[in-house]
Amino acid sequence: MEELVFADIKVGDTASFSKTITEGDVVTYAGLTGDFNPVHINAEYARESMFKERIAHGMLVSGLISAVLGTQLPGPNSIYLGQELSFKAPVKIGDTATATVTVAEKRDDKRILKLKTVVTNQDGVVVIDGTAVIKKVGL
Repeated sequence: MEELVFADIKVGDTASFSKTITEGDVVTYAGLTGDFNPVHINAEYARESMFKERIAHGMLVSGLISAVLGTQLPGPNSIYLGQELSFKAPVKIGDTATATVTVAEKRDDKRILKLKTVVTNQDGVVVIDGTAVIKKVGL
């Protein structure tokens, strides 16, 4: 993966990453974090919930934003300073989620970027909306 030079990053620049959320992703995330909320792992329980079926952990899906930030824009040698998230709709097992980040503000003196972050599903529905603040420490 290639590192972007801070001076070359412009307001309006954008990058995306897509992933289909699998059963394995949900089970692995539950095991890694200890979040065994039954709406994520118990089909019978989930059928009785407002979602009517199992859904992915919101933080699992929001992790796709981190993937874009750490590998594409601004990419390697970036420090995650903060993230605001608003969960708008569930992501179900089998859904394809696409995280898109867009540079909204650039502060040259501190090498800090504010990025609009959004995750959509395969139907274009916004499932997560938010803002990230990143400090670029590399090039």
